[in-house]
Amino acid sequence: MFILANFVAAVATIIDYILTFFLWLVVARAVLSWVSPDPYNPIVRFIHNVTEPVLGPIRRRLPLHFGGIDFSPIIVFLAVIFLQQFLVASLRGLARTAL
Repeated sequence: MFILANFVAAVATIIDYILTFFLWLVVARAVLSWVSPDPYNPIVRFIHNVTEPVLGPIRRRLPLHFGGIDFSPIIVFLAVIFLQQFLVASLRGLARTAL
């Protein structure tokens, strides 16, 4: 049973790292929106291509543009924090109880 517990704990850790990395990409995307970066820069294109599938639908469903401010990164930021606090913590708790 400890193998299953270790597997669930490892999955929780990997999900936590992926969500943290995505959180930093969303922050980078928000910072890049304040300047005019080179759209052909590979780093800028990577950040845009990774974050746009999540930010785009939120931007279309919640047209909150007050004074040119895009609130979709804030909503994604809160959703990622929720997933880290709920999903990752639940998986880690499941791993602890499986022992």
